[in-house]
Amino acid sequence: MSIIKVKVNGKLVEAKVEGNMRLLDLVRNTLKLTATKEGCSIGECGACTVMMDGKAVCSCLVLAEQCDEAEITTLEGLNDNPITQKLQKAFVEKGGVQCGFCTPGVLVSTTALLEDVPQPSDEQLKDVLEGNICRCTGYQPILDSIHHALKS
Repeated sequence: MSIIKVKVNGKLVEAKVEGNMRLLDLVRNTLKLTATKEGCSIGECGACTVMMDGKAVCSCLVLAEQCDEAEITTLEGLNDNPITQKLQKAFVEKGGVQCGFCTPGVLVSTTALLEDVPQPSDEQLKDVLEGNICRCTGYQPILDSIHHALKS
């Protein structure tokens, strides 16, 4: 067991973590930030996506110990982010959200991209969405929602 210090959604957190504890477990179980979902547990579905030092990562693949001194942002931490707010509004208006299970990961991944590339190409959008599996929308409504947000 070790103690880590990590900034989560802007707040400094000190946590006791076991050597095999994943960032996903820290976020969901210890910190009770449940927008981050556990889907596949092997980094394929994107439901567990969070930002680590500004970059989108699958939290099921990151050990909590690796987050010592890192900055983690979950969807809850993006509530006041203007990019995320536009995306959320567009997802509702354009049908980019259906069951909602993949939506937090998609929003975090897309926000991370748009913070680096404010006007991404379709190829860049498809690349970032490649890491997020959605079984409901067929992806076109998600892309339509993102394009709508980019225009607003």
